[in-house]
Formats: sequence, C-alpha cells, structure tokens
Amino acid sequence: MRYIYFIGTAGSGKSSLVKAFKEWLDLHSIDTIVVNLDPGADFVPYQADVDIRDWVNIADVMKDYSLGPNGAQVVAADLMALNNREWTTVVKEFRADYCLVDTPGQMELFAFRSSSNTIIDELGKEDGFLVFLSDPTLAKRPNGFVSDLMLCGITQFRYDLPIMNIISKSDVLTEEEVEEMQGWSRDPYALYNALTDTDMSAQSIMSIELFKAMESVGMYKEMYPVSAEEGTGMEDIYSMIQMYFEGGEDIGKNA
Repeated sequence: MRYIYFIGTAGSGKSSLVKAFKEWLDLHSIDTIVVNLDPGADFVPYQADVDIRDWVNIADVMKDYSLGPNGAQVVAADLMALNNREWTTVVKEFRADYCLVDTPGQMELFAFRSSSNTIIDELGKEDGFLVFLSDPTLAKRPNGFVSDLMLCGITQFRYDLPIMNIISKSDVLTEEEVEEMQGWSRDPYALYNALTDTDMSAQSIMSIELFKAMESVGMYKEMYPVSAEEGTGMEDIYSMIQMYFEGGEDIGKNA
C-alpha cells in the first residue's frame, strides 16, 4: 500500500483535496482508503476509514492536561506518535492500493515535529509520497511564491521523501494568474524577473536571496494547478505518484 501524505498550511484545502482525489480514484476503480490524522478536526468532508480522533481527541486532551486549544494540539501530535502502534495496525489491515493521509490543519504540528517521522517510519517510509498544497492567495505574488517553494523544500528536507508541489484551489485564480505561476515554477529566470520587477524592499531582496539559495540546492519545484471544487488536476497527481512508484505504469498493469 502506498501512503500519500497531504501537507499544507491551514486553509490550503487538504481535506477537500483528499475527498476529491478519493472520488477520482474510486471512479477509476483504484482501491483506496482515507486516514484522518487531524485530532482537532470538527468536520471532515469524507468518510474516514481510520480516524485518529477515535484514539486522540483534542477535547479530551484539553481536559486531561488542563491545556488550551493550541497546547492541546501539540500534545495530541505527540500522543499520535506514542500510540502509533495501536492505530497504524488498523491501517495496515486494509489491503488497498493507496492510503490517503489527511494531516493536521496546522502544518507545523505534522511537518515540524519529530513525532511525524515516527508515524511515517511505522507505516513504511519506502511507501511514502508527499503532496504539498501551496496556498493560491499567497503564491500568486512573487514573494509569496518563494515562501511556498521554501515551505515545500523544507518539508521534503524534513522527510527525505518524494514530493509534488501543487497550486491548491486553482479555481479561485484567473487563467492568467495560473499561467504566470506555472511559468515561474518552470522557469527560474521568469520568477527572478518578477521578483526584481517589484519594489526592491527588504522583503523583496530577501526573497531574491532565498530564491537563489533554493535554486542552487535543487529545491526548485514545478507546481501543478489542482482544484478539488472542479475536480481538475487529479490525473496529474496520480501520474506523478505512479511515475515515482511504478515508472508511470498503472497499478493494474503491475498487479
């Protein structure tokens, strides 16, 4: 089973994309399960096959540890790892092609805590793949685009797993904005020109230096527009995952 981890900042649309991609995979008769790893989620738009809230619940953590919501989220993230054998055993009992993992809304609770490495190792790092959701309202500006590239690069560095960077909620952007962002992701010089065309404030200068550093160490990633609302870009996600695991061949051809 391949484990696809959806990671992104709060409000980037992780849960909605998990739902849309699950429906696309179902439509193509690809056996898939969904795991919710957000213990503080009030609602998820899909039917979770395994839900971490059955083991770790934010309300219970707040009560048991006398914590506020933010502190409880941190403790809950660690409790997920401490109790990982219990719930990962349930996940592994499924015999699906894919397991879509919806990570916590606050990405730092997963991406920047050592507990997440414990979870990935337990499920099988060799079967892991990351899908990073870039926030379109931030990434449509050159400085914000660099920030999202940096977050994506740091996330990959933290896990040393293959990663795909997508423009989430692309339906909220104009066609021209999407084309411009894709141009930036494919051509470093286009992004550099966009950065230097803006006012040369301290923020812009810092963005240019970050951009140069990312390009030099290979952190520069092409972005793919995806819309859970319109159901577009799902084939791109599938193709990228298959290219890594199966050399581009469909699962059924290698079964």
